[in-house]
Amino acid sequence: MSQIAYHPRMTTARAQPQFGAIAPEAAGMPLYRAVKRALLRAIEDGNCPPGRALPAEAALAAAFGVSVGTLRRATEELVAEHILVRRQGLGTFVATHDADRFLFQFFHVEGSDGVRAAPSVEFISFERERADDEAAQMLRLRAGEPVLVIENRLLLQGKAVIYDRLAISPLLFKGLTEKRFRERPSTIYQLYQAGFGITVVRAVERARAALVDRRTSRILGLAPGSPVIQVRRTALTFGDKPVEYRVSVIDTGRHDYVNQLSRPT
Repeated sequence: MSQIAYHPRMTTARAQPQFGAIAPEAAGMPLYRAVKRALLRAIEDGNCPPGRALPAEAALAAAFGVSVGTLRRATEELVAEHILVRRQGLGTFVATHDADRFLFQFFHVEGSDGVRAAPSVEFISFERERADDEAAQMLRLRAGEPVLVIENRLLLQGKAVIYDRLAISPLLFKGLTEKRFRERPSTIYQLYQAGFGITVVRAVERARAALVDRRTSRILGLAPGSPVIQVRRTALTFGDKPVEYRVSVIDTGRHDYVNQLSRPT
């Protein structure tokens, strides 16, 4: 098995994108939502790619033909949704997928002592298979359509804790090979974003108690039938389009699955 440790990377700003004025009477919605939609469109279309800095608030508000307050309300929502990120003294940037974002937004396993650390990832397999009913439903495919199925084992403090089995459509990730997957420089979601222009913006997870099967027990070093948590995750890009379906089996002997909940402001 090959092993990857995730480390954060810095991104740099590039030339500024161009934005057009929004006619209030044509928006058909609150003006700040029209601004938010225009920003999302620019990000989704690649005109404002990951890592790029937005223009200064005053300049961007003038380009849209709105007040700074209206612009700020739109960008604050996008920051709360992890699509934009503010950097003190530098400005507002389109969020990139890196180790920090993975650990903060998409990784929910930590030690029973409350310590959360980035996992080391051991590659197991990369296969082309036919989608079963469950994966097909979650990816909005037909059962039997081709999918790429990738298996990894995640280690925390040197101990195998998580077994991941993820399925993606080769139509979305054209040209993805085992070599390219194994040699990715950072997280899987960063590979999707930088290599294929697909940004995971959120995920829907369902967790249940389960007993580990024989094969997974060998991968995690557990006795067959040991209690585990099984998490089924559908990763979504803009417009809530599914891009990945992942089933994770977690050994909770010394680790917890922790999800921090907050009430919308």
